[in-house]
Amino acid sequence: MKKVIGVLMVLSFILLSGCGGSVKPATDTQGSGESPRKQVTTQQNSDYCSAERTSLDSETENYFYGTWKVEKHLGFANSYNDASEYPTGQKFIGDEILIKKDLFSSKGIKNYSQYQTELRNPIYEITATCNNKDSFYRSYKIDIPDLNENDVVKAIGVSNPSTKMSIPVSLSFFVVNNERLILLSEATIFEIKKISEK
Repeated sequence: MKKVIGVLMVLSFILLSGCGGSVKPATDTQGSGESPRKQVTTQQNSDYCSAERTSLDSETENYFYGTWKVEKHLGFANSYNDASEYPTGQKFIGDEILIKKDLFSSKGIKNYSQYQTELRNPIYEITATCNNKDSFYRSYKIDIPDLNENDVVKAIGVSNPSTKMSIPVSLSFFVVNNERLILLSEATIFEIKKISEK
């Protein structure tokens, strides 16, 4: 009996190790003239978003900071439809969110006290970067209207500096090409527009 179990475990290991596809790095050869040729290896995997947490780059920071107004209901994440509560987003439209380097405030979301928070000296981080529409959809199961095939989407997290934990409200942000800001509340997505730089 022990021999049979051992053989089954070995076969399972062999079969399972063959199932995990590996990403083969692409090798580019660069060089010019008579200088030595140099090989640069890059990983060509844009099927999913990178999940590396990084500080906001200056371009994203400049775009992200300001006073934002919820302008348009875009729909729902495919994982859950919140249409019973906000079929057209009417209770969020017109509300404001303040995002500054030293202050995050969602107190301007008037109709939902559970989404209202204020945080001094928040930590803003890029929690994921998606280099195209497909990788964004695979990772988040959200279909953002008018998202182009090669748009870069950065997920932005807001954290408490003392606990390093995310804000205790269900609000998330997606920056598209540093030209568009999407608000995700629970499973409902909204387009928000900057109304002031400060």
